[in-house]
Amino acid sequence: MPAAQPGLKALRPDHEVMSRQRLPYFIGISGDTVGAGGLSMHIVVIPPGARATPHVHVGYETGIYVLEGRVCTRWGEALEHEIISEAGDFLFVPPGVPHEAINLSATEPARAVVARNDPAEQDKVEPYTVQAGSAPTP
Repeated sequence: MPAAQPGLKALRPDHEVMSRQRLPYFIGISGDTVGAGGLSMHIVVIPPGARATPHVHVGYETGIYVLEGRVCTRWGEALEHEIISEAGDFLFVPPGVPHEAINLSATEPARAVVARNDPAEQDKVEPYTVQAGSAPTP
């Protein structure tokens, strides 16, 4: 009997889950959903005026493509650096870099595709604590 060949798998996320970063995710490709061995890919929605909990990704890279909105991502040991991303922009986050994402709109959600080179990335998100008074507030 011939060995089974892997096949394509399609899915459409139909509900949101709360991520460890405290942002709503629509889970797409992962080890759990399609048996991926080295990739995860999801949609993140940052509600109006909301922000992620400061965190680090342990051992994997993240690529983000912004679909809608404007997001300020603060990063560094004291979250002292920032970069603004808007629809059409890509953002790369290396492993272990403390960061948080902030939706700059008080009225519209921001949406992005998030891809990572780990099929179980949520298991490796660690909260990051910034010393009081060390990070500016946008």
